Amino acid sequence: MVEILAYAFGIMYTPGPVNLLSLNAGINGQKRSAVYFCLGVSCAMLLLFLIFSYGGSWLLNAHYQWIISLCGTCYIFYLALKIAKAGMGPERNNAKQVALKKNKGNDQELNFKSGLLLQLLNPKSFIVILPIATIQFPAAEITGAYILLWSLLLSALAFGAPNCYMLIGSRLGGLVHDPRYFRWLNSSMALLLFYVATDIAYHHVYLTWPTELSIS
Repeated sequence: MVEILAYAFGIMYTPGPVNLLSLNAGINGQKRSAVYFCLGVSCAMLLLFLIFSYGGSWLLNAHYQWIISLCGTCYIFYLALKIAKAGMGPERNNAKQVALKKNKGNDQELNFKSGLLLQLLNPKSFIVILPIATIQFPAAEITGAYILLWSLLLSALAFGAPNCYMLIGSRLGGLVHDPRYFRWLNSSMALLLFYVATDIAYHHVYLTWPTELSIS
């Protein structure tokens, strides 16, 4: 059972679109909206764990997984573009004013709904869930009500991961007082998100292109 926690921790706490967005939210002082975002992520993980643990991996065939990956890639590109635009805004006299300006434009994107949607469309979610739900749970004889308990525990881990990144970003943002650095940090986060989206697009969309969509 320790192996389940170790695997989930190793995957959930590595940089990904959810954690990068939380880091950026912390840098820009969006703690309140980031908490709701993380809660949405956690609820999405709980939902997916329950669906695949009780329903089985047959619920998600390769074709559906390709569609989810494509939608997730587009959504991550969209969020990266929003952050990039925020990072190219005009300079202010102090960093606090810049952060407040960014909050007005980004709080509407970073909320419970966006966290839920992003995690449901995030291919990384299925990298975590499918091996645990279809292999590790049965191997550890986790069945019935114990699946619910373990799903709640693993969802709590999913809530903690982006929160940790948000706290790191909050600490980093608190050390920055020059508006130019806020713009640089935002632009850096946008570039990282673009990289993540491109990586997903290549490995989970391009390389798994359904044969029925191929042009003969």
